[in-house]
Amino acid sequence: MSVMVRIPTPLRRLTQGEDKVSVEGENLGEVVDALEAQFTGIKDRLCDEAGELRNFVNIYINGEDVRFLDGLKTDTSDGDEISVVPAVAGGSR
Repeated sequence: MSVMVRIPTPLRRLTQGEDKVSVEGENLGEVVDALEAQFTGIKDRLCDEAGELRNFVNIYINGEDVRFLDGLKTDTSDGDEISVVPAVAGGSR
Protein backbone atom coordinates (compact mmCIF):
# COMPACT_ATOMS: atom_id res chain seq x y z
CA MET A 1 0.00 0.00 0.00
CA SER A 2 1.20 3.45 -0.88
CA VAL A 3 1.71 6.13 1.77
CA MET A 4 2.89 9.72 1.46
CA VAL A 5 5.78 10.81 3.67
CA ARG A 6 6.41 14.49 4.40
CA ILE A 7 10.15 15.13 4.59
CA PRO A 8 11.43 17.92 6.88
CA THR A 9 13.87 20.47 5.50
CA PRO A 10 16.97 19.03 7.24
CA LEU A 11 16.46 15.65 5.50
CA ARG A 12 15.62 16.94 2.02
CA ARG A 13 19.23 16.82 0.91
CA LEU A 14 18.83 13.01 1.12
CA THR A 15 15.64 13.09 -0.99
CA GLN A 16 17.07 15.31 -3.73
CA GLY A 17 15.06 18.23 -2.38
CA GLU A 18 11.70 16.45 -2.39
CA ASP A 19 9.40 17.56 0.44
CA LYS A 20 6.96 14.67 -0.11
CA VAL A 21 7.67 11.14 -1.29
CA SER A 22 5.43 8.15 -1.89
CA VAL A 23 6.56 4.69 -0.74
CA GLU A 24 5.06 1.29 -0.03
CA GLY A 25 4.83 -0.38 3.36
CA GLU A 26 2.36 -2.24 5.53
CA ASN A 27 3.79 -0.74 8.72
CA LEU A 28 6.07 2.12 9.67
CA GLY A 29 9.15 -0.10 9.79
CA GLU A 30 8.56 -1.19 6.18
CA VAL A 31 8.01 2.46 5.20
CA VAL A 32 11.36 3.42 6.76
CA ASP A 33 13.04 0.52 4.91
CA ALA A 34 11.42 1.64 1.64
CA LEU A 35 12.67 5.17 2.24
CA GLU A 36 16.17 3.81 2.84
CA ALA A 37 16.00 1.79 -0.40
CA GLN A 38 15.21 4.99 -2.34
CA PHE A 39 17.25 7.47 -0.31
CA THR A 40 20.37 5.91 1.18
CA GLY A 41 21.22 7.23 4.63
CA ILE A 42 17.76 8.40 5.67
CA LYS A 43 17.20 5.42 8.00
CA ASP A 44 20.30 6.36 10.01
CA ARG A 45 18.74 9.77 10.61
CA LEU A 46 15.45 8.24 11.80
CA CYS A 47 16.62 5.16 13.72
CA ASP A 48 19.39 4.50 16.23
CA GLU A 49 21.93 1.64 16.23
CA ALA A 50 19.36 -0.68 17.84
CA GLY A 51 16.90 0.02 15.03
CA GLU A 52 14.53 2.05 17.22
CA LEU A 53 13.26 5.53 16.46
CA ARG A 54 15.69 8.20 17.60
CA ASN A 55 14.54 10.27 20.59
CA PHE A 56 14.79 13.55 18.71
CA VAL A 57 12.66 12.43 15.74
CA ASN A 58 8.88 12.50 15.99
CA ILE A 59 6.82 10.62 13.45
CA TYR A 60 3.08 11.02 13.00
CA ILE A 61 0.70 8.90 10.97
CA ASN A 62 -2.40 10.90 10.07
CA GLY A 63 -1.59 13.27 12.94
CA GLU A 64 -1.10 10.53 15.58
CA ASP A 65 2.27 10.23 17.32
CA VAL A 66 3.59 6.70 16.68
CA ARG A 67 5.22 6.67 20.13
CA PHE A 68 1.70 6.34 21.55
CA LEU A 69 0.79 3.67 18.99
CA ASP A 70 3.11 0.75 18.14
CA GLY A 71 6.23 2.66 17.07
CA LEU A 72 7.82 1.09 14.01
CA LYS A 73 5.24 -1.72 14.14
CA THR A 74 2.35 0.74 13.63
CA ASP A 75 0.25 -0.43 10.68
CA THR A 76 -0.16 1.83 7.68
CA SER A 77 -3.01 1.95 5.18
CA ASP A 78 -3.18 3.01 1.57
CA GLY A 79 -3.27 6.81 1.42
CA ASP A 80 -1.92 7.44 4.93
CA GLU A 81 0.08 10.61 5.45
CA ILE A 82 3.25 10.28 7.50
CA SER A 83 5.02 13.34 8.86
CA VAL A 84 8.62 13.29 10.07
CA VAL A 85 9.22 16.12 12.54
CA PRO A 86 12.68 16.66 14.04
CA ALA A 87 12.66 17.92 17.62
CA VAL A 88 13.48 21.56 18.14
CA ALA A 89 15.52 22.69 21.14
CA GLY A 90 16.52 26.04 22.48
CA GLY A 91 14.71 29.24 23.22
CA SER A 92 15.22 32.66 24.66
CA ARG A 93 16.32 33.71 28.10
